[in-house]
Amino acid sequence: MTVQTVSLNKSHGGVQGVYKHASQQTGTDMTFSVYVPPHRDGARLPVIWYLSGLTCTHANVTEKGEFRRACAELGLIFVAPDTSPRGEGVPGDPDNAYDFGLGAGFYVDATVPPFARNYRMWSYVTEELPKLVAGEFPVDALRQSIFGHSMGGHGALTIALNYPDRYRAASAFAPVVAPSQVPWGIKALGGYLGDNRQAWRKHDAVALIEDGARFSELLVDVGDADSFLTEQLCPELLQAACAKANIPLTLRRQPGYDHSYYFISTFMDDHLRWHAARLNA
Repeated sequence: MTVQTVSLNKSHGGVQGVYKHASQQTGTDMTFSVYVPPHRDGARLPVIWYLSGLTCTHANVTEKGEFRRACAELGLIFVAPDTSPRGEGVPGDPDNAYDFGLGAGFYVDATVPPFARNYRMWSYVTEELPKLVAGEFPVDALRQSIFGHSMGGHGALTIALNYPDRYRAASAFAPVVAPSQVPWGIKALGGYLGDNRQAWRKHDAVALIEDGARFSELLVDVGDADSFLTEQLCPELLQAACAKANIPLTLRRQPGYDHSYYFISTFMDDHLRWHAARLNA
């Protein structure tokens, strides 16, 4: 698989790269970013996957996430995929809404036309891109973790719960924890997967836990000034599900913080150090 380098920049002794490739899963070109910290020749490094939220591309966290200093210190490779397929002929929301279609792939493999042709973000993020990254960068595939923001927090939690043996740690900023129960998720899961709500449960962290999925422990930060907190995020549902299932959950409600990258960048260092402790254990 041919990977095209879009840009390379030195940062904190490492290299921040942006790359593009033709995806077999989505049938489109896909862009992603990778930060590789300074390391000795031949070293294999732990990798942390970051999934972005609605309307975002790889660029949001790459440019505003403030992760490179900590990744350089901790020796973490940081990978940020795009959030949906893009390009000529890729369908979007008929009304050009921000919460469905382009920029809003919700990390599922769509089964409903016309989205089924391109919207295969679950397989892209869990299968195709990890194989590509493992072949191109000095990653240690036995030391992986995953986190994300909002829609990407939803993706990170559901992927971790479906693959608990692959990831040593999972966390989220302001995740959509129960998409089957909130407007963003009902629109996305219905639009991509159809009316069979049983099929939605694989992509709903609370439902997965109710159905027996388990993970070693979770870290979640939300801002108590987040305008989406009560209608879309509903962290108390995850808290209740984890308590019932005896899954250790650290849920932190950060006073005064909203849904933006000002919030994410403030607590990025905390999350990276939390992941590093588990990746290097």
